[in-house]
Amino acid sequence: MTAITRLDNVLTVLGTRAEVVGSHALRYGLVLILVWIGGMKFTAYEAEGIRPFVENSPFFAWTYPVFGVRGMSAVLGVTEILVGLLIAARPWFPRVSAVGSLLAVGMFLGTLSFLATTPGTWVSDLGGFPAISVLGQFLIKDAALLATAVWTFGEAARR
Repeated sequence: MTAITRLDNVLTVLGTRAEVVGSHALRYGLVLILVWIGGMKFTAYEAEGIRPFVENSPFFAWTYPVFGVRGMSAVLGVTEILVGLLIAARPWFPRVSAVGSLLAVGMFLGTLSFLATTPGTWVSDLGGFPAISVLGQFLIKDAALLATAVWTFGEAARR
């Protein structure tokens, strides 16, 4: 066996192990984010923090007159925690996890829509470069969370 063949074998084994660890890190990292941020939605701090996003969204602004600021935040909190728990159920209930992942895809598409609807997410004074403000930076992470949710859906649905 040549040194290159041995190196290829070692890399294959390490790559396989990294893929398994990475799949768990993606799934349960997403669960952690959903459950933690969902729990924060029950605080006044978080309810006020999401206010600019919700009240400027044509999809969500109607919820404040119906539920109030704290009520809508609580609805979102329950939803995020439930979706996180559904995704976490993957080892026992793959189909349930797939449903949770699809719900997460919808949630992240919703939050990414805030990039277009929330005033102040774009900075225009950088010589034409499409820059995002701190608000935009807060939202753009959801692109990676959306991709993770799509992956967790696909992986769970195949089971």
